[in-house]
Amino acid sequence: MNALNALACAASVLVGPAWITTASAEPVLVMVEQPGCIYCERWDAEIGPAYPKTDEGQFAPLIRADLRKGPPDGITYARRVLFTPTFVLIDDGQEQARIEGYPGEDFFWPLLTQLLEENTGFVPAIGDETVRN
Repeated sequence: MNALNALACAASVLVGPAWITTASAEPVLVMVEQPGCIYCERWDAEIGPAYPKTDEGQFAPLIRADLRKGPPDGITYARRVLFTPTFVLIDDGQEQARIEGYPGEDFFWPLLTQLLEENTGFVPAIGDETVRN
């Protein structure tokens, strides 16, 4: 029985890292923010509630990161983040592209869609009503 338990433990160790790699291989959008950032607060009010319900939000779920703490574990930025908010597109743990600043909701959605189209396999739904507004 001890040999069976040891085998089960060894199998879980081998399966665990594969699951983590699979999960991190999907695109995510890291929002780098800091306390007191008024543009971060505007994004939270204007975009935040709708983001996870949109095609973009489902394709690249949002992860939040504090400017002063650096990137989340397993994520590497191509260069230092200097402004908040900065939206960093991550795929397989590596930065693919970014949007620096928040230009307002009318400009954010087209910029994000373009960023996803040019750097991932994202294809926006055409002609469908969105939950953005």
